[in-house]
Amino acid sequence: MAFLVLRRLTALGLGLVLLAGCGTEGVRETPPEPGATSPATVEIGTADALAAFDGLGDLSGAWKDRDCGEIEQLTTGMERTVGSRVCAAAREGRSAPALRAYGDPEFLLPAGEDGEDGAWFAVLARKPAPAYFVFVRADGRWRLGAGPIPLVGKAPEAEGGVDGTAVDAVSDPRAAVGARLAPTRHVAFLTDPTGVNGNGVSGVRFASGDPMRRLLAELVRAPGRVRPDHLSTDVRIEGPARALALPGGGSLVFHALRVVFTQKPRSGRASLAHPRYRAADVRAFTGGAATTVTGSEILVLATRVAKDNTMTTVGMRRVLADIAEGSGQGSG
Repeated sequence: MAFLVLRRLTALGLGLVLLAGCGTEGVRETPPEPGATSPATVEIGTADALAAFDGLGDLSGAWKDRDCGEIEQLTTGMERTVGSRVCAAAREGRSAPALRAYGDPEFLLPAGEDGEDGAWFAVLARKPAPAYFVFVRADGRWRLGAGPIPLVGKAPEAEGGVDGTAVDAVSDPRAAVGARLAPTRHVAFLTDPTGVNGNGVSGVRFASGDPMRRLLAELVRAPGRVRPDHLSTDVRIEGPARALALPGGGSLVFHALRVVFTQKPRSGRASLAHPRYRAADVRAFTGGAATTVTGSEILVLATRVAKDNTMTTVGMRRVLADIAEGSGQGSG
């Protein structure tokens, strides 16, 4: 699957793109050669990708208006899951997230083999601060599947350079396994307390100072910080991962994790001594007070996987996605 990388379109370029896109479908299927058995590839039109990116303005307006129905229409996958609960809580008085106005985009446009629905592309918006977005074709239209994912490290260049073609990690034997296993390896790392000092039994490694190292330290220490309350944690994969191949056999993986915290008072107590979540947030999500609460926090990640499977966090966003009464494992 090839990617066309379009960097920082100029005003003239944008005009030509829009003119070229008039009257045509943004996603079209190119049939295989006569006699070939491979499936048709899906080519993503630049005008369609640009229109999808510009649609972030509509999503920003929907968040300002707390229009949960419109947010659902403009998102898919993880972003829809998060948006449904967060928007409902915002209607109950919790602050709604503010989606900034992003610009100066670099587009990564894949040619897929999954039919029109399921096609996807990524954008690195450079302004006002660098962040990744992933758009997914679902139910006949482009929707935001992940983003913004603010950069916390240097953005890698896709294989093939800025003006050439790159390769989907799924179809690159050098990158496919590392890309596919990246979410699972994150879970292994974050559920291994011995990894705090960098030598965990999971065998997964992140460099010193990486946000995942700090998150593991937080998870290990969290129960002690709320004693005498009881706190348990769980980490699991949230939705599918999508990845670009990088030079040298590595990959850039866009994926998400759900971190679940369940807190309950010690035996004999009727309330929490050190609540993890503010009472106002608990009311907004649950409609009242709760003795035992389960909070779900989503990590939206862009992870660079090297050829030797060493992982580096390139982008990360953390959001409180849900609070439920009781000791369930959160929505997902």
